[in-house]
Amino acid sequence: MKIGFDNNKYLETQSQHIRDRIAKFGDKLYLEFGGKLFDDYHASRVLPGFKPDSKLQMLMQLKDEAEIVIVINADDIEKNKVRGDLGITYDLDVLRLLDVFRSRGLYVASVVLTRFADQPSALKFEKHLKENGINVYHHYTIPNYPTDVDLIVSDNGYGKNEYVETTRRLVVITAPGPGSGKMAVCLSQLYHEHKRGIQAGYAKFETFPIWNLPLKHPVNVAYEAATADLNDVNMIDPFHLEAYGKTTVNYNRDIEIFPVLNTMFDLILGESPYKSPTDMGVNMAGNCIIDDAVVCAAANQEIIRRYYTAMCNQTKGIDHNDEAYKINLLIKQNKLSTEDRVVIAPALAKAKETGAPAAAIQLDDGKLITGKTTNLLGACSAMLLNALKSLAEIPENVDIIDAAVIEPIQKLKVDSFGSANPRLHTDEILIALSMSAVTNPSARLAMEQLPRLRDTEAHATVILSDIDTRTLKKLGIRLTTEPVYETARFYRK
Repeated sequence: MKIGFDNNKYLETQSQHIRDRIAKFGDKLYLEFGGKLFDDYHASRVLPGFKPDSKLQMLMQLKDEAEIVIVINADDIEKNKVRGDLGITYDLDVLRLLDVFRSRGLYVASVVLTRFADQPSALKFEKHLKENGINVYHHYTIPNYPTDVDLIVSDNGYGKNEYVETTRRLVVITAPGPGSGKMAVCLSQLYHEHKRGIQAGYAKFETFPIWNLPLKHPVNVAYEAATADLNDVNMIDPFHLEAYGKTTVNYNRDIEIFPVLNTMFDLILGESPYKSPTDMGVNMAGNCIIDDAVVCAAANQEIIRRYYTAMCNQTKGIDHNDEAYKINLLIKQNKLSTEDRVVIAPALAKAKETGAPAAAIQLDDGKLITGKTTNLLGACSAMLLNALKSLAEIPENVDIIDAAVIEPIQKLKVDSFGSANPRLHTDEILIALSMSAVTNPSARLAMEQLPRLRDTEAHATVILSDIDTRTLKKLGIRLTTEPVYETARFYRK
């Protein structure tokens, strides 16, 4: 994979920039962390060289100065809201975050339940946290938030929220997902700190859009594609342009809310420290791009991938706010085409040739490998085996899994598990391959190539089963599929 982003420079400059912002405010800085803190795969895809845990690594450089507060909306607990990329509920993700942060030596003492109204599930979750030594605080719904500034910045607004006890200069506010109330928690804390005579400030760490890249730069367009379901739109920051005469990029929600925030800062601090929403940010990612062409190519691929995902969601009946339509407009505006995704054409050609589902993958050396549906294997299973054989330089006519290994697995699936499809899924074929590797040197050599599949691109001509999708994702393969099912059925798993 070509590198377009200097991750080491990012870790160094980003942590120093946050230290500078802490010093600006004196006693304490509340830093709202947007996006994913340690598994930011979107950033790693559009900024090749960016590590998924880069933000966490950066925070590790500040761990002696920092503590983390996790925020979760009590309504999301009650509704069992699920994090789409992981398939777990928000409350379980809070527990996951607690485990990850603590395993890295980061200090996490508190969880804040926002919009708290004695929801039964939230109370149960709170009890579980307290039993495990986690402090829990309640923040409440404020009428007419965020427009009624006089009420919000008063003892009947932020003043009603419980004050979160913190002990370090840098307080990182993070959450399982959007809509959790991170910014409101930060501002509420500023109100309480000011009443206590503590000089505290607020800043926002949001990787995208990247403020010092052009509005229509592919990286910023890819962010717009990624948030099409949220109706986010990248915009020139008019406040920054007016204050400094410089063009910067932000997104509509921050720009729309800035006049209200500015008024709140005036009321809480006496004078707002910021002249624009861009001022509030501390993101240095744009300064660490070392090959713009590589980054642009990666971001364009992400836009196309997002389009296929949105079309498949439409087919599955889980379309979000005309998401596919919006991303298609971005594709046209940026003069992209599905032909720019090189794995699509060979997959479709193989399907046309065989009259059955097919798949294609592009390896790290640029070679394109296809897989077809057979009596023994699904198309993606065949693609995986063919790819591993190519990487291991094993001749095509050499079998690395004996049919005698595959047939008992098929019999188990059909006779004991009641499956109507005897063909092996990707996870099953990998188990069969690992079994063969015990006695077959070629199979063992093929197994050793699995790490080389990470960050490769693949396309299938039908929507895959959840099992195949999860397996390919675990291997780090960036998959798209045509928005059609292999068979016409209502119930799928």
